Amino acid sequence: MKSKKSDKKNIPPVPLADRVRPKSLSEFYGQDHLVGKGKPIRLMIVNRTISSFILWGPPGSGKTTLAQIISEETDSKFYQISAVSAGVKDVRNLIQIAEHNKNLNLGTILFIDEIHRFNKAQQDALLHSVEKGLIILIGATTENPSFEVIPALRSRTRVYVLNELSKNDLHNILFNALSKDNFLSSLSIKILDEDYLLYLSGGDARIMLSIFESAIIQDINKEKIKITKDLLDNIIQRKNIIYDKSGEEHYNLISAFIKSVRGSDPDAALYWLARMLEGGEDPLFIARRLIVLASEDVGNASPNALVLAEAAFSAVDKIGMPEARIVLAQCSTYLAAAPKSNASYIGIKNAEQEIKSQQIYPVPLHLRNAPTKLMKELGYSERYKYPHDFENNFLIEKYLPKEMERKQFYFPTENGQEKNLKERLKFLWKGKKKY
Repeated sequence: MKSKKSDKKNIPPVPLADRVRPKSLSEFYGQDHLVGKGKPIRLMIVNRTISSFILWGPPGSGKTTLAQIISEETDSKFYQISAVSAGVKDVRNLIQIAEHNKNLNLGTILFIDEIHRFNKAQQDALLHSVEKGLIILIGATTENPSFEVIPALRSRTRVYVLNELSKNDLHNILFNALSKDNFLSSLSIKILDEDYLLYLSGGDARIMLSIFESAIIQDINKEKIKITKDLLDNIIQRKNIIYDKSGEEHYNLISAFIKSVRGSDPDAALYWLARMLEGGEDPLFIARRLIVLASEDVGNASPNALVLAEAAFSAVDKIGMPEARIVLAQCSTYLAAAPKSNASYIGIKNAEQEIKSQQIYPVPLHLRNAPTKLMKELGYSERYKYPHDFENNFLIEKYLPKEMERKQFYFPTENGQEKNLKERLKFLWKGKKKY
């Protein structure tokens, strides 16, 4: 590319990612399973049969762009709000606008970014308008809609899953920007370390273009701008690009956090927790991981850990940030300080391995359900003894198939309250099992 001497006064005020945002499907890269020939979103656009749906995928995979393209190509009025800042009042105002548009025979597309952050009341406010087709709702989320979107709204929408952009997709987006953007095409740019730039993006096109533009601005007054690893590293450090919630740093930080809690180090747990929250991590993601950790790593050594983790998730969901950080800190420090046992986790893995690798046996007759006369005649539930009819609410009985009666999957530890469970089981089974 020929260079036209430039300086920082010529830098456009609008970010590169917005300047080169595709306006049509022909300019859109990635998500062929949705927008390729004969695929659902393309068919909706071509046939002008747009219905409400939710786009679930990682950051920078094209959710906002797709919504805008649909609006452009169907001549619909497009309104965008963020669930982070909008409330029920904003939703109702847009519904009124949609009613006005309908009177003018205009369709209304309401795009809600981060729809998983809408609470139940906010989502409820959308139901009637979505069901009646007054608005076409396009929601965007990085979180599983099964957990974050209320069932009533899910039933009125379809969910389309977007994939992380491939290396080839990112390459095409990058070189499309080079040829399409007037500012970039006025410069002499040579990309020497493209693979490293793509790696830094974490699959997010927006981050890739942001880093790329920052590198160009850094060396804007050079005759020839060379995009090298050293320049990119300098940009990342200087600009302090925020931790990417879908990239490697996301997994590094949550891994460090979990391992610190598992390792009973509350100070390290708080440090990594703060790092994630400062980087913009969804507090509900952290709360979900704490629920898993409470069972996997604390388990029956402190059964209250799971109760606290579940309560923490509920509290975080209700109050949001910044106060949610206090709840997460309480739960994290408790789990870190609590006695640990992974015996339940190892137990289910042992049972799963048994099922996958060994013969599957039928359920013994005395353990089967017998809701019909025929089943009773066949011996279902016959000879079953009700434990509550016996001393200590227990009797030694066979609850596994005959061929497996010596199998054991759960081996309780001596830690915390699990030691009491172990002693009780040992007393009850009187040597029949290895407790």
